Amino acid sequence: MQLTIPSITNLPDAARTIIEHAGTNKIFLFYGDMGAGKTTLIKELCKALGTTDNISSPTFSIVNEYHIAANKIFHFDFYRLKDQTEALDMGYEEYFYAGAWCFIEWPEKIPDLLPMHYSNVSIKVLDDGARQITVENI
Repeated sequence: MQLTIPSITNLPDAARTIIEHAGTNKIFLFYGDMGAGKTTLIKELCKALGTTDNISSPTFSIVNEYHIAANKIFHFDFYRLKDQTEALDMGYEEYFYAGAWCFIEWPEKIPDLLPMHYSNVSIKVLDDGARQITVENI
């Protein structure tokens, strides 16, 4: 699936579409250059899932936890990891396999630790500033 988002005002609709397209997948891997809008999109996905928590980038904490009615959302930012061992040390398995929603920024830092099933979300900034979002279920 491919979406073109001309403006940030289009993100709430895009977030709902992405969640519907994912089907039973609750793990999402986000790819895109720095500043492409990964965290901004994740904020909208969290809102679409019903959280009222304050959503922020987990760049320094590595993982943030948000609450929704019947579950949790874990938001990861692996940008600062030096190697995959750091993800092992933080107990990534407990998060990935808890049945909760997981939004993972910079998954390329943990290529050997990724689950078998997920939704791959790629964000590309177009020349006019719009975002092209490609979602592939794996």
